[in-house]
Parts: sequence; structure tokens; C-alpha cells
Amino acid sequence: MSGVIVTGPPKADAEDVGALAAFGVATVSEAMGRTGLLGPEIRPVQQGVRVAGTAVTVLSWPGDNLMIHAAVEQCGEGDVLVVTTTSPSTDGMFGELFATALQQRGVRGLVINAGIRDTQELREMHFPAWSRAVCAQGTVKATGGSVNVPVAVDGQVIRPGDVILADDDGVVVVPRERARAVAEASEAREAKEAKSRAAFLDGELGLDRYGLRDTLKRLGVEYRTYEEYVSEAGESS
Repeated sequence: MSGVIVTGPPKADAEDVGALAAFGVATVSEAMGRTGLLGPEIRPVQQGVRVAGTAVTVLSWPGDNLMIHAAVEQCGEGDVLVVTTTSPSTDGMFGELFATALQQRGVRGLVINAGIRDTQELREMHFPAWSRAVCAQGTVKATGGSVNVPVAVDGQVIRPGDVILADDDGVVVVPRERARAVAEASEAREAKEAKSRAAFLDGELGLDRYGLRDTLKRLGVEYRTYEEYVSEAGESS
């Protein structure tokens, strides 16, 4: 497997990344029309942490972390390292030593479509990570790959410089050219949800606020008292 290391790719504007950092993964995905989510198998190794940054991507051979070493040099302040492999892998390709090097360079976290290890140490050093597996199995450094090329994780294409947002609910990718528009849409969605939250605190029901009674009626869903339901059920049986 040959490869390429691309230097200096375009990145989303830091101000737009900061704006997106104010919102959760669910909000941002909904604001993009329920798109951009990586699958539910990419899980955090910590809780209560949210990160947003620009992607530095890695395409590696399974069980081989050579290209992660190469990617460290391309990482800088505000980046999130995104790693995937050419075929499925759960080997522990990333650990505490990598995190130490990346943290020193200002990298905000890791998303890896493979295995991770040293999870206790990562939590203790406050280096956030999201992975497909936790596995102590080691790796080799023997096969070429690529850095800062488009990669796919669970059907989502991630390009270098795209925005990665990750929290307890998972990971979402925002195309770099859409970062500002998505931040604005997320802000509008949160404002709308704030109004709904206040209404629910006042006792309003979602059935009424969202006009769902008409939806139930259109779908043929009917209300019955318990006595009516028991009587009708008895007759049908």
C-alpha cells in the first residue's frame, strides 16, 4: 500500500469552529438535516466532554500505526485527529504516548475507527478520545498509508479541515465550507428548543405544541376509555 502525506490543506475558520463548539452533536446533526453522524459504534472513552476542531485525517493499514506517527507532524492547535483503516480493525492503534505528543501540539482529541488502549491514562491526562473498540492488542509500523486525504467512516466522508464535533452522544462531521451556516442553523434550533422547554415547564404538551393530535387522527389512531377498550377487545376475541 503506497500513500501520500498532504501538507497545508484548507481548514474551517477557527471562529466558526468555536461557534459550533457551543452546541451538542445531536443539535448540529439535526441542523444539517439529520446528516453527518458517524455510527453509534464510535463511542467516547470518557464522559462529560465535548470537543470541536478541524480534522487531520489518517488512512492506515489495519493493525499498523505508522501513519499516525506521520500524522502527528501535520497536527497543530485546534485539530482533531481522525483515523480509519483500509479494512475493519480493533487493534489498539493509539495510546498514551501518542496522546502526549498530540496534546503538546494543541490537538483537541482523537476519533479512531479502530481500537484504542491506555484509556485510564487518557482520562487522567484529559485527552478526549472516541473509538470503535478498546483493545490492548499492539500494532506494527510496517505499511504505508495516507495523511490529510478524504476518508470514510460509517458512510460519512471526512476531509482534512472539516469540523469534527464530538461529545457523549457520538461524533458528527461538518463540511468546512458549511461551518458558519451550520453554526447559525444550530443557534436557531437551540432558540426554538428553548421556547419549547419553557412551554413544557408551563405544562404544555408536545401533542399540542407540535400539532400532533391532527397527525394521530390522520393516521387513524383513536382514543378509547378503558371500559370501551376492554369491551371492544372482549367482543373481538
